[in-house]
Amino acid sequence: MGIRNAAKAILLHEGKILLNQCRNCMGDLCYGLPNGAIYYVLPGGGQHQYETLEEAVERECLEESGYTVSAERLAAVCEEIFLNERLRAQYEAYSHTVYFIFLCRLTGAPQQPPTQKDRDMLQSQWIDVAAVKDLPLYPRVLRTQLDKILQASNTLFLDSQRIP
Repeated sequence: MGIRNAAKAILLHEGKILLNQCRNCMGDLCYGLPNGAIYYVLPGGGQHQYETLEEAVERECLEESGYTVSAERLAAVCEEIFLNERLRAQYEAYSHTVYFIFLCRLTGAPQQPPTQKDRDMLQSQWIDVAAVKDLPLYPRVLRTQLDKILQASNTLFLDSQRIP
């Protein structure tokens, strides 16, 4: 079993943050959410071998949202370790993930159609930053720490969470 690196983007524009809206299709294996429940994640995803984290977050944003972004700085790191044995058996590659969260900016290139959405992903949405704390956003620590991340000038370690 390996540890998955995931590069995620905090992309802000006119007081809004870009989030991927997803629908749970994994039953209770997805954060204990009911099947069909809506949840949100930052755009981004798994790092490929021989790819830098910055390259990963820029590629993933383009694939998922159609936006060309530039990674400005590493803003935060957090980790999730799932304890559910069924999830570990069925989705081994996702059962231990380290998230590298970058502050990114739009490059000004026109938005393109997304080319590779994640399995649960419905769409990318611009959402008021103030509304994030009330959303089912994952990793969960982002709900309470987003303001802190946005105000910090250094990279923050948010938490290591063991998820039942």
